[in-house]
Amino acid sequence: MVKTGAVIVAAGRSTRMGGVDKTFAPILGKPLVAHTLDRFESFSLVDQIVLVLAEDSLKRGRELIQEQGYRKVTHVCAGGERRQDSVKNGLGLLSGCDWVMVHDGARPCFDEAMLQRGLDAAAEFGSAIAGVPVKDTIKLVSTGQMVTETPDRSLLWAAQTPQIFRYTLLSEAHRDCTQDVTDDAAMIESLGHPVKMFLGAFQNIKVTTAEDLIIAEEFLKSASSHI
Repeated sequence: MVKTGAVIVAAGRSTRMGGVDKTFAPILGKPLVAHTLDRFESFSLVDQIVLVLAEDSLKRGRELIQEQGYRKVTHVCAGGERRQDSVKNGLGLLSGCDWVMVHDGARPCFDEAMLQRGLDAAAEFGSAIAGVPVKDTIKLVSTGQMVTETPDRSLLWAAQTPQIFRYTLLSEAHRDCTQDVTDDAAMIESLGHPVKMFLGAFQNIKVTTAEDLIIAEEFLKSASSHI
């Protein structure tokens, strides 16, 4: 039987939130990260969840798991210095998983259909990441902020999470890739493995600033009204 695990990464320092820990910022009566966990908990194809938090949030996180009654969350662990270190910590706590879904804890505005699209794409290619086509014209600039190139917008997508991989492949990437990266797909790419982009959603924002909390709340309200 194929098993799928999820690593929910919420170990950032919330430096752009004015000192507020975005992981536990209240939205619609519950912490932001709980909305993310709810969707993975209810998705039938996810068997196991590991939540990765900042060291000083571990107690609060474990209390949340108990209060909400999440049955699939098997571990709450501390993150590392870099995002990839946090993912690696969570990855090592998954047990017997064939596939792993890596997702930002501060990205609560997704649905089960997106998770299914990701698993379908990953099953075909071994690696798949959510994303959306960019809407703006993108400029490459020099260190002096001079435009050096205008790439073809039709070829540009903004990467999101979830990012889904064969467990053995992602483990290999975390073992062999030592350079700093901003997402797990970059590690897979560095090993020469193909990565499929599947359609995420423009609503699938990552809460980074206080303004993002307001936007995320509206998206979640809209989603709940259509259930």
